[in-house]
Amino acid sequence: MQKAKYFFLLLFFLPVLLFAQRIDNTAAFRNVSGGKYFRLHYDNDFWGKTDYYYTQGYQFEIVNSVFSKSPASKLLIRFKKSMVKYGLSFEHYGFTPTSIKSNEILNGDRPFAGVIMLKSFSISVDSIKKQRLTTTLSTGMIGPAAFAGKMQATIHRWTGDQNPQGWQNQIRNDVIINYELTHEKQLLYLPNIVSIHTKVLARIGTLSDKAQTGFTFTLGRFHSPFSVPKDENLSDFQIYAYSQPLVNFIGYDASMQGGIFDRNSPYVLKSDEINRITFQNNFGIVASFWKLHAEYYRTFLTKEFKSGKQHLWGGVKIGILF
Repeated sequence: MQKAKYFFLLLFFLPVLLFAQRIDNTAAFRNVSGGKYFRLHYDNDFWGKTDYYYTQGYQFEIVNSVFSKSPASKLLIRFKKSMVKYGLSFEHYGFTPTSIKSNEILNGDRPFAGVIMLKSFSISVDSIKKQRLTTTLSTGMIGPAAFAGKMQATIHRWTGDQNPQGWQNQIRNDVIINYELTHEKQLLYLPNIVSIHTKVLARIGTLSDKAQTGFTFTLGRFHSPFSVPKDENLSDFQIYAYSQPLVNFIGYDASMQGGIFDRNSPYVLKSDEINRITFQNNFGIVASFWKLHAEYYRTFLTKEFKSGKQHLWGGVKIGILF
């Protein structure tokens, strides 16, 4: 009966499948072997030698059992009789067109958009069937309230770059409420050599409607994220590389099409301009020892809209157990 419930939920979400959040902190290959930790995520397309589209993002994440008592946790679906982690994260990122040198609207290009969110999440691990279920509830704002334009201007001033122009044309303020389910299933695990697991995601809400499917390949020295960690292994040295090819099925993306409630943004992309299927690959290297966890990664994404370009960005993650 429990399986039937999860299967029904995925079928329910699939017709309106979605995309928008960029920072995936709950992926199995990013597993931290401990129930209490803090982690900082920072993305920038500087690593892709570009300065457009998804231009920058950061996230502060904390995992602690205390969040199991929050009202939001009651809305998060978990496996029964499983190990569960609960967390809270603050996320902020921005999008720009291909040029930030003009105050004029660049028709056929990506709109300016800023996003700010608070995310409650749970990670449920069924160590018997080697599967993980992650549930995320996101709330926040898209628009000037996210102060992405001011943030970019400040960073450019610090670095001596050109002051960005055109943010007055950004997507207008709108409410973000998003709900997301992610299921991962281990297919192969050879200790300290290689692992392969699947990923299926469904997301619905006012920011992003998307489905996603793909695989993750991991190579190196690591513990399986689909098993209950042993206390003596928590401080083990781990180092491994990963590649995660994914296919995205896009239903709605407010960062390109405008908010659901406020339809008066100066400029948005029309529905027929959006590419409904995109391909991306996340790849990187992870190292952890004692209470420290670090990662460097890159992401490649094909064109999100018909007149757009493919995009490449990178990032770092630094975490500490406590």
